[in-house]
Amino acid sequence: MGVPQFNPLRDVLSGAIMAATSVPQLIAYAETVGYAGYRGLTTAGAPLFAWGLATGSPWMNSGVTSLTAAMAKTDLGGEAYIAKYGEEEYVKLVSAYSLYIGIASIAMAFVGFGKLAQTVPGAVKTGFKWGCELGVLSSALPNGLYAYGSTLKTLTAESAFGELVNTVKAAVPSATGISGVANIFFAISHPQTWDFVPAILFISCTCFVMKAKTFLPKSMPPGSEVLFATAAATIFSVQFGYNGGVVGEIPSVESSSGLSLFGVLKIPLEVLDVNELFKVPIAQRCFDGSVVKLFITAAIFSGVNFLSIVGIASGFEAENSVPWSAPRELIAQGISNLAAGAVGSAPVSGSMSRSLVSRMTGASSKLACIITALLWIYMMPYMSIMSPTPKAALSAVIVSAVVQNVVMPRKLLQLKGIDLLVGLGTALTTAITSPTLGFACGVTVYIAFNTFVGPKPKKKVA
Repeated sequence: MGVPQFNPLRDVLSGAIMAATSVPQLIAYAETVGYAGYRGLTTAGAPLFAWGLATGSPWMNSGVTSLTAAMAKTDLGGEAYIAKYGEEEYVKLVSAYSLYIGIASIAMAFVGFGKLAQTVPGAVKTGFKWGCELGVLSSALPNGLYAYGSTLKTLTAESAFGELVNTVKAAVPSATGISGVANIFFAISHPQTWDFVPAILFISCTCFVMKAKTFLPKSMPPGSEVLFATAAATIFSVQFGYNGGVVGEIPSVESSSGLSLFGVLKIPLEVLDVNELFKVPIAQRCFDGSVVKLFITAAIFSGVNFLSIVGIASGFEAENSVPWSAPRELIAQGISNLAAGAVGSAPVSGSMSRSLVSRMTGASSKLACIITALLWIYMMPYMSIMSPTPKAALSAVIVSAVVQNVVMPRKLLQLKGIDLLVGLGTALTTAITSPTLGFACGVTVYIAFNTFVGPKPKKKVA
């Protein structure tokens, strides 16, 4: 097939479809990061716009994903940071982290990391994916089964699970992910504590999103089921006065303010002071005062991020003969993360679901994702329609994407021998500590096993 022939009309239609079907994800992943859901809407346009200018792929899209959201929240200790410094300070912290990740991505592209990323062992990637998905599940359950997410955290802390968490953290201070794992086990084992209406919304929306492809018309683009589920939940919220957690007020930037593109197009974006972001004490507050540790963690995050892009681009190359350049896409990742930091967004990466929507809906060039970005930016004054959307429905969007593999990790269980040990070790370390630490440990253990315990070469028989 190769690169499709440029067709601006198809790009406009494709960009509009993706803009509509992705809105619930933007809000849901912002909640996963740990700040207000509306920030997912107000900050999504700029990183995707930057990505569209830099990428060489006609279909690939980027944005905050369940993986980048969970990784950022864990690396930065989101809940504890917000409790101590407040959400506005946390937004600055997340923005600064995006900038460092952007810088790390560009630097790594120039030293040849793009091609190296394609050699990451499959066992490490499989285990890492499962550990991260468990973390995503732990972030979504509180707002899914309870009217307010803080309820589950309080109940867990006061139970035997909370005592276990304190014991583990006392022995292993880096075990920041253990709290989320404890939340999962408490919620599953104590259904009598669930809030009835949010739980019903959550379970029904999750089932609908997971099963809708079997009965919705095949002509509908991926993501339509998400749109239907959140729309129905929003209508329910308005009609029956839902009392649980909702998206809430969505502020917007005046169309007369913002950036000017070539002196012609006015882009209503609220841009942060980048110089001030570099003064955010991220190393002191999150990385034991070590700038070196900050840069190493940002580099690991960048490398893990890029694996998503490698997977998407390699798939398009194999299935559609669309060539791609690893260095260019790694630079595009860096540029889009710089843009993310500038507008207050969490780190971004390649999004498989949105990229598939772009291909399916007939996009012919990267103009499609630029159209999506501009629609997100300019449609903000009308996004208040999402204000009454229950967080339980948004949690369902997240859970529906990961729960099947968390419950039955087939690829992980298919590993054999040393690969199985590496995969399980990576999975557990990622879930109990943090994604970046889990990935680093997985690669280290893989190298150690294959260096010292690997199969011995067979002796030649004379």
